[in-house]
Amino acid sequence: MTPVSEVTPKREYTREDVCRLLGVRETVLEDWEAHEFVPRAETYAFRELVALKTLRQLRARRIRAEKIRLILNSLRAKLRGVSDPLSELKIFTDGRRLAVQVDGRKMEPLTGQLLLDFDREEIRRLLQFPGKRAEDTLTEAMAARQKEAAQWFERGVEMEQVGAPPEQIIEAYRHALERDPDAAGPHVNLGTVYFHLKQWEHAESHYRAAIALRADYALAHFNLGNLHDELNDAEQARACYEKALAIDPSYSDAHYNLALLFQGRGETLNAVKHWRTYLKLDPSGYWAGIARRELSRLRQEAIVHGAGR
Repeated sequence: MTPVSEVTPKREYTREDVCRLLGVRETVLEDWEAHEFVPRAETYAFRELVALKTLRQLRARRIRAEKIRLILNSLRAKLRGVSDPLSELKIFTDGRRLAVQVDGRKMEPLTGQLLLDFDREEIRRLLQFPGKRAEDTLTEAMAARQKEAAQWFERGVEMEQVGAPPEQIIEAYRHALERDPDAAGPHVNLGTVYFHLKQWEHAESHYRAAIALRADYALAHFNLGNLHDELNDAEQARACYEKALAIDPSYSDAHYNLALLFQGRGETLNAVKHWRTYLKLDPSGYWAGIARRELSRLRQEAIVHGAGR
């Protein structure tokens, strides 16, 4: 097995390469260019590919274009010498919050506040590395192991962003867990790696391990719901999505998936409720367009059924 530090990137990527590696259409790339997130180019260097992968991650989390622009402008204004934050900085997200790594320290991108000033719970959420048990006093050895765990975790995230082989990504997250068994974040990310590999039992095991370590980890419940949905277990999927919403009522992705689930089961009123809530939380973008289309379809069906009575 190749060591995790020896991932050799290509020197140049065409637009076709970029669309294939990111799993997006040419129109998506053109949309990013129209928003001036990235300049138009026929070929991209590895550094630019990393920027595009970071952008795809932000958009996949349904972070609106306006907010992305605000964050990028804020970072350029606050950090001298940074002209392209997407490629020059490490930007982390757990779907709800964002953090940026600057000179080895974590910063909130809009305010510029160092995350070391936040409380421990907030640090865990922003770094997408929740689950470390706070102790009033930590021995130097424990602190060192937790630092190593965080470094391995971040290495796993970076390798996911550049499309490293799954076995190398898994190895990095396992190293993180060896050094900090109480960390929930690596379990969630391992679960997602196994999910994409269709290794369902491994995925479920890691999602449940994350929940056992941190019962209020909404992302773990949400991902477990996706797993049950993939296995056509609608009732278990519903329970997981609703648990995620009980923890975080503003979790727009959970509302979206519940709307689809209820719509598929013919529970129109519940579907409409979650579509409406989703659109309040995320009113613009591609997924909002789908939500409006489905909501309109349900309303039209209700009119047709009502007229036929």
